[in-house]
Amino acid sequence: MALALKRAAASAARSFASSGYSGSSFLTRHLHASAGGKKIVGVFYKANEYASMNPNFVGCAENSLGIRDWLESQGHKYIVTDDKEGPNCELEKHIPDLHVLITTPFHPAYVTAERIKKAKNLQLLLTAGIGSDHVDLKAAAAAGLTVAEVTGSNTVSVAEDELMRILILVRNFLPGYHQIIKGEWNVAAIAHRAYDLEGKTVGTVGAGRIGRLLLQRLKPFNCNLLYHDRLKMDPELEKEIGAKFEEDVDAMLPKCDIIVINMPLTEKTKGMFDKERIAKLKKGVLIVNNARGAIMDTQAVVDACSSGHIAGYSGDVWYPQPAPKDHPWRYMPNHAMTPHISGTTIDAQLRYAAGVKDMLDRYFKGEEFPPQHYIVKEGELASQYR
Repeated sequence: MALALKRAAASAARSFASSGYSGSSFLTRHLHASAGGKKIVGVFYKANEYASMNPNFVGCAENSLGIRDWLESQGHKYIVTDDKEGPNCELEKHIPDLHVLITTPFHPAYVTAERIKKAKNLQLLLTAGIGSDHVDLKAAAAAGLTVAEVTGSNTVSVAEDELMRILILVRNFLPGYHQIIKGEWNVAAIAHRAYDLEGKTVGTVGAGRIGRLLLQRLKPFNCNLLYHDRLKMDPELEKEIGAKFEEDVDAMLPKCDIIVINMPLTEKTKGMFDKERIAKLKKGVLIVNNARGAIMDTQAVVDACSSGHIAGYSGDVWYPQPAPKDHPWRYMPNHAMTPHISGTTIDAQLRYAAGVKDMLDRYFKGEEFPPQHYIVKEGELASQYR
């Protein structure tokens, strides 16, 4: 045990020294992660009258991941709010003395370098779901914080949602729906741009857990499947799915009738789909983005949807979130946007709530998390965020 602690301390010191930051916060936060009762703050979306409609609706603020009784029975303090923005918000009041912050991609608490600096007791940042880009990860690493998420908890949920959105766009579904609720009936207004999915070229930018699941679900539709990723799939899996690896993303994109975004938001991918890149896509391309809104240049998407260069854009991710009422994606033509819902099905909520509880339990006991859950550990960022 003593040897393990020495090794951990040495590793922490190496990461700290290489980061170029000064001060003692890194070592302090790292080595005292499991001592004493904790103040835990959760930031989740408010459900209001819907909170009591399903006993498994645990992802909302009212039901707080279903862990309140468990935490309080162990002597921990659990504060939950949906109020996360501005200097006078409820979250800001608890920043100085919280030990753990839990939030979700669906209603993210933006953890800036400024907030990290104020949070003198903060040790652990947990994402109930997948995607921790709401955290300033470099600042978290420099401060010696641990950042973790429930990897795999909602991959099926998001992949299924992506497939649904592809079909909604390809079949020009939404105009038909709107006709019916308006009392209209005009088949031609829908049929002139409705297609079969079979035979279309679908490319995913990113083929991690979600991207692979999507490709597997697309196989029965007899599409031409392409993928771009940092890593090539195992040859057997690639053959089984029938997908072709494209090393150059800019060579792949113009081939695609449908593009699906499945990569994390990083410094490299922020604004990746700008005016210039979109101009190189096929005229009439369909785009599905359940990854992160900031991967797209907001105005470039609006302009391309308005001109018809993008024939349909669908997704559930925006920047910022919640999207303001005047966000231009709400009003652009040819879209099928929703709030951020793909990864917060009831099934996904139960999985990420269980994952958060497991990591908290390990944290209290001073135990390691499953390796795939770490986004920042001992001053190092996970590979997908480097």
